[in-house]
Amino acid sequence: MTLRSSFQARIASVLILLLAVVVGALYFSVQTATNAAVRSQAGEQLEIGTRVFEQLLDVRGRQLHDAVQVLAADFGFKAAVASGDTATIGSALANHGARINAGVVMLLGLDDRLQVSTDSRITEQTVARLSAQVRQRQREGVQVFLMPIADKLYLLVEATVSAPLPIARVMMGFQVDQTFAHELRELTHLELTLVASQNNLPAIWVSTLPAPNQQQLQQDMSAGPPTRSGMLRLGEQSYLGRQLVLASGEGFQVQALLHKSLTQAQQAFAPLYEDILLIALAALLASLGGALLLARNVSQPVRLLARVAERVGQGDYQVPLELKRSDELGRLATAFNAMQQGIAERERQLAHNALHDPLTGLPNRTLALERLGSAITAERPMAVLYLGVGNLRAVNENCGPGGGDLALQQLSRRLQATLRPGDSLARLVADEFLLLLENTNSDSAVATADKLHQLLIKPLRIGTVDVALDCRIGIVAYPADGLTPDDLLRRASIVMQDAAKLPGRVQVYQQGRDAAQQRQISLIRDLPRAPAQGELLLHYQPKLDIRGGTVRQAEALLRWQHPQLGMVSPGEFIPLAERTGSIQLLTSWVIEEVLRQLREWNGRGLKVQVSLNISTEDLLDSELPARVEHLLNQYQVPAAQLIFEITESGVMLNPQVALQVLHSLRDCGISLSVDDFGTGYSSLAQLKRMPVQELKIDQSFIRDLDDASEDAVIVRSTIEMSHSLGLKVVAEGVEYERSLRLLERWQCDTAQGYLISRPLAAKAFEAWLAQPLTSAVSLVH
Repeated sequence: MTLRSSFQARIASVLILLLAVVVGALYFSVQTATNAAVRSQAGEQLEIGTRVFEQLLDVRGRQLHDAVQVLAADFGFKAAVASGDTATIGSALANHGARINAGVVMLLGLDDRLQVSTDSRITEQTVARLSAQVRQRQREGVQVFLMPIADKLYLLVEATVSAPLPIARVMMGFQVDQTFAHELRELTHLELTLVASQNNLPAIWVSTLPAPNQQQLQQDMSAGPPTRSGMLRLGEQSYLGRQLVLASGEGFQVQALLHKSLTQAQQAFAPLYEDILLIALAALLASLGGALLLARNVSQPVRLLARVAERVGQGDYQVPLELKRSDELGRLATAFNAMQQGIAERERQLAHNALHDPLTGLPNRTLALERLGSAITAERPMAVLYLGVGNLRAVNENCGPGGGDLALQQLSRRLQATLRPGDSLARLVADEFLLLLENTNSDSAVATADKLHQLLIKPLRIGTVDVALDCRIGIVAYPADGLTPDDLLRRASIVMQDAAKLPGRVQVYQQGRDAAQQRQISLIRDLPRAPAQGELLLHYQPKLDIRGGTVRQAEALLRWQHPQLGMVSPGEFIPLAERTGSIQLLTSWVIEEVLRQLREWNGRGLKVQVSLNISTEDLLDSELPARVEHLLNQYQVPAAQLIFEITESGVMLNPQVALQVLHSLRDCGISLSVDDFGTGYSSLAQLKRMPVQELKIDQSFIRDLDDASEDAVIVRSTIEMSHSLGLKVVAEGVEYERSLRLLERWQCDTAQGYLISRPLAAKAFEAWLAQPLTSAVSLVH
């Protein structure tokens, strides 16, 4: 569907829909109102017709009563009754009944026996029933009543024949038939149905309804009584009806059903409905024409806007939109032209920003890789110099937040000044740059890197501060060191990190360096899964009580049995865990495994106090004490069997939080030890604030300890200072007997090292404890 037809169709649809809703609401409102009015009028007509019907019956009954009184008062008739002249009585009854159009005339004795009747179907049984009903009605004050006789319905009246005493009774009945019903219909304008029901006899129906409707009414009434609402559907006609009980007695009932046709009454409003529909049709046609004209007036500029929008979508921003109108569409065209120009400018800016660094204006990583890829495709020899700034954070701290940006800008200008024609310079990330040297091999690149390093060590002037940047450069060459941009860039990054450890800060890629990097990547990737995979295990190194000559302590040392790389040294994977955030996961595993092992040993009567290392990240975790306390309760291990070893540097990173965690651990009953003492930068004042119970002298002071070494003064002073502070001292790295004897003479408390034992697996440690100590160790005390 085109824009024109779609737009026109939408406008036309909306207008026509709105008009259709209005016309429909009006039509149904009028129809509802007329239906309500018709029903109200029909109800009123039923009410009036009911009263008229009752009055007509009363008038007819009085007329009949007067007529039968005339017969009963006739002298000749009374004489014939008194004399018992049956022939004269029968002739008088027939003549008088014919005169007033009576259906049946009967003479009854005072004993209710039938004497003479004009209808041979009247039996003694019928007369007895009539007499009983007549006496009941007379007691109720009714003189005229309806009653079925055989298969006909009669309006009956009675008079007493007196001469002068009562000698007989005359009963006269007038048949209620279709003629009678139609007369009442003409007077009331209502459909009349009389139903006389009798026990064990078919009901008598007299109705003005059409035959099909009368049959349906009979079926409906046989199925159940009429609804309370009075609504009745007969054929195609709807009626509002009313039900009256005219007479009832033992074995019979006479009902009158009055109906008013609502369908006929509603037909009077049919012209009004037709007029409304014609008006609605005319309005819809007019609205359609107006909608098409409006859409045609609007669709042309909209189509023009659509074509221009398509060109803009295809990147063509040069063709202006010419629409000379002063309305909203004209203003839209003006805004559209301005938008084209703005988009074109922003697209140029975005294209530049996508390939350049916003701070220095240099090409970014994407453009550098593209240029490097082009050189590789053309098979041009090239050297890649990966340059990193190691002290950018210190520059920011010394020169303020913007100092680092100014330093990078000056650095980029210095580097650009050294470029030859064809060379490229790019900024990869915050403190890393890439130099692409065309037609250069590794040897030439080293010479260039040395010159760059000499240039870059000259201080930069940042405001009023002179700053020297610590730049390190990694060098790779194409095609010798890699055949893809990604390989070259990755290997250049690796050797740049290696260069940070060299005095000259320049390093060339060496074959095989990738393997070490891939090993680190593999370890970092697999380390978080190691506890769940069952690859971790603990070894326990005994700790000798120097004074007592016994071993009741051990240090838990973590080991990792990698499925592919074999046993990995803690010195290799622990720094990776600290750098990647996995150290807390390892600590949690170690604590739980130590508690599990202690519970097992305690169950066998082996009481051992075990120390384990807590990382800096653990000291900053305020939830650690609660988790440890939960595990102590879970494994039912006394807290006194645990010693947590912490480093001075870990506490100094955030003393407030670390001290709070240490106090909470101490409140649980866990002992605390300062590990690697002597290698940090804490003060004695800081040490006094820490809730520790022992110091652990670093093995660098103990390994070659003898009485004449410089370390002897440090170790002896540390032991004396610790004892003065009420702390125990542990010396680790004891490998020679002379060192152990010096520690004993200086009253050191505990010794740990290969002289006592190497770290052992749990079962081997348990077996080692069962054996006597070596002679060198056992003779110390």
